[in-house]
Amino acid sequence: MALKLQHAKIPEGKLLVGGRWTAGRSNTAMDVIYPGNAEKVASFHGASAEDVDGAVRIARQALEQGPWSTKISPAERTRILWRLSELIGEHADELAELETVNTGKPFAETRNIEIPLSAEIFQYFAGWTTKIHGETIPAKPGMLNMTLREPVGVVGVITPWNFPLLMSTWKIAAALACGNVVIHKPSELTPFTAMKLAELALEAGLPEGVLQVLPGTGGEAGEAMVLHPGIDKISFTGSTKIGQRIMQLSASNLKRLTLELGGKSPNVVFADADMDAAVRGAINAIFYNKGEVCSAGSRLLVERSIKDEFLEKVKGRAEKMLAAQGDPLSPKSRLGPQISQNQLDKVLGYIEKGQAEGARLVFGGGRNTDAGPGFFVKPTIFDGVVNDMCIAREEIFGPVLSTIAFDQVEEAAALANANDYGLAAGIWTRDIKKALRAAKALKAGTVWVNTYNVFDAAMPFGGFKNSGFGRELGMHALDNYTELKSVWIDLT
Repeated sequence: MALKLQHAKIPEGKLLVGGRWTAGRSNTAMDVIYPGNAEKVASFHGASAEDVDGAVRIARQALEQGPWSTKISPAERTRILWRLSELIGEHADELAELETVNTGKPFAETRNIEIPLSAEIFQYFAGWTTKIHGETIPAKPGMLNMTLREPVGVVGVITPWNFPLLMSTWKIAAALACGNVVIHKPSELTPFTAMKLAELALEAGLPEGVLQVLPGTGGEAGEAMVLHPGIDKISFTGSTKIGQRIMQLSASNLKRLTLELGGKSPNVVFADADMDAAVRGAINAIFYNKGEVCSAGSRLLVERSIKDEFLEKVKGRAEKMLAAQGDPLSPKSRLGPQISQNQLDKVLGYIEKGQAEGARLVFGGGRNTDAGPGFFVKPTIFDGVVNDMCIAREEIFGPVLSTIAFDQVEEAAALANANDYGLAAGIWTRDIKKALRAAKALKAGTVWVNTYNVFDAAMPFGGFKNSGFGRELGMHALDNYTELKSVWIDLT
């Protein structure tokens, strides 16, 4: 049955190489499935290693001979990036619908949260183009010493399927603001908004070859990008396992890397917290985007004296979310399906593991066939979880909450840190001293206090430990996409 869309048209499955759309030459066909009903909406051949090589040659020509890095002024780059942000806003309904079709997240989330934030990212980095500069440094007498900030070159951007457009803007906007050229490989599961973004970039005035889009598989197109000597840097968001693979492959050419990887983030609730606010925060932390969030607060650490009351309130809100689970394209839906059959099976497998390990199932715990024929999982809550259980250690990437009790601040920090990941954490307390002590103690790249899953273009984001390295967003993201050159001038 054909999918009926109000605002968008399913894009043709093609690559943008140079300024032209062309068919991919991979021998493997990629099927794009709508998670809301598990039906195929598109099928096409993605990028091959040969396609990657052709795109790299065009990218290097655009970098070294084209106008973007050599002739267009920083102020003109600002104008183009700002215009692109405006076009994202003008096409918000279309982009939101395509994002929902690809990911299964509710249209209300894509339209009201993710598309506006994507536009803001381009606005923010548009403002940086005229402010990237070097310094003069007082060094030896008779010498003029200065530093120059230069583009790193050809940047390979590899983005995940859970936030296809938003993760693309984090990387592409910063890279372009610094004068780089970009080759973007979106996930083979979610290519539609990457194609539309590239189309809007050309409309905004971005020169041909500066942004190319190569939908394809990780094993074919992704590995070809990592191994290609003509790509100077890879910026990757995805699983820790694939991040490790990228590090191994890039060792042969010492390619620069930024890796934003997995998480198993603790959300710590103290007894003196505003309970209703913390309950709302706990729900948002784990069930936003059906738990397919790298920073999801999947480990709920609650002070023992309030745990039972707190969980009862969380359960009550989960019941309301279950009642609003359904077709992501419906404006009434508040909880969508998992991205794919594979992800559905993975989440259900972890729910079975949790029960087998002795955790107590408080709510949910299975597939929600009442929501429709798609990959729906009921919002699931476990209690009685201990840190050595699989559901407490491993990233599930689904709407599964693991609750762990604690008694002391020091115990909460120790439990929170006893994990291989370190992407994000949450703290809920009315005691500012306790909040600051806990924020300092937690080994995480982002710590939210009395809130969760809040982002801004100006605030850096990235992980500790197995959650990766490098920072997205904010002024610190510019370090990812520039090289620092020292210049010595003898004046004697």
